[in-house]
Amino acid sequence: MKFKLEASDKLSKARAGEITTDHGVIKTPIFMPVGTAASVKAVHQRELKEDIKAQIILGNTYHLYLRPGLDTIERAGGLHKFNNWNGPILTDSGGYQVYSLSEVRKIKEEGVTFRSHIDGSKHLFTPESVMDVQRTIGADIIMAFDECTPYPCDYIYARKSIEMTHRWLKRCCERFDSTEPKYGYSQTLFPIVQGSVYKDLRIKSAEVIASFEREGNAIGGLSVGEPAEEMYAMTEVVCDILPESKPRYLMGVGTPANILENIALGVDMFDCVMPTRNARNGMLFTKNGIINIRNEKWKNDFSPIEADSDLFSDIQYSKAYLRHLITSKEILGAQIATLHNLHFYLWLVAEARDRIIAGDFYDWKNKMVKQLSQRL
Repeated sequence: MKFKLEASDKLSKARAGEITTDHGVIKTPIFMPVGTAASVKAVHQRELKEDIKAQIILGNTYHLYLRPGLDTIERAGGLHKFNNWNGPILTDSGGYQVYSLSEVRKIKEEGVTFRSHIDGSKHLFTPESVMDVQRTIGADIIMAFDECTPYPCDYIYARKSIEMTHRWLKRCCERFDSTEPKYGYSQTLFPIVQGSVYKDLRIKSAEVIASFEREGNAIGGLSVGEPAEEMYAMTEVVCDILPESKPRYLMGVGTPANILENIALGVDMFDCVMPTRNARNGMLFTKNGIINIRNEKWKNDFSPIEADSDLFSDIQYSKAYLRHLITSKEILGAQIATLHNLHFYLWLVAEARDRIIAGDFYDWKNKMVKQLSQRL
């Protein structure tokens, strides 16, 4: 993997770059649609590529490991061939899912023992096994195994957690560097900065992660319930330490406003289930604010979902029609809403990139953050 920095904003730390993988080029800043179980819910791969203009998608190690299972994925020739997506793929390590299984998992130095949410079967994830699993899945960018701490989190626990995450990272790197990709193309390992909302722990973790000199770096353990101001503060601290010459990935973030503010702090890559999950519940993101399409006020509103209809002309429907589909629980409603939200997120980061290159990102960002947070 290669990363080229193309432009930087003069009034913020925002930057535009280009990541090159064996499955294609990614223009940053970028948003990655989440395809948890080898599928971005309610969206065809053709739509991802042609309508939404997705450049990279995300898969989930925990879910893919359990179902369909590694044997099936390997027999298919890797995840790209299994799900017929020929662009770049990133897989997370499963650490967040294990964190969310707090009632059915045990964390030790060796790794994490957990029970499947599907059938209750017992499994062990170690730094080594997670590297092997992600080698078999075959994503272009894979994540180191880490512990994602909850919020709020006791300082002593957070300190011990990052120390273990750093020890796990050493084991991840040793396993990754001693093995080869399975499908004839290269893979890249990103370490993950942790430290909860404690500045000194974030600084320490960022310094340790940077010292491993991998091709890119991730920031984890944010967007887990902490106030947005604390997220931004921790992101800024970390981005000031992580090297400028490598892409920075903020995991699991977030709202459109969150994305713009974190771009301004120096983040290049984002993922979040929000645009897809919220779409299925009738929440739409637009240039002028947030729409709850279930509200009665949209029942006879035949204007397009996005006021700037030229922007979304290829997948545009009226608010009244979409409200009818969503309230009737028609599958098409979830599809249309998901397409809209993902298209909007990809438009937003592409526009941010254009503004960075043009030199007017900062003022545009400040105006957009106010608009995007409005409830319509």
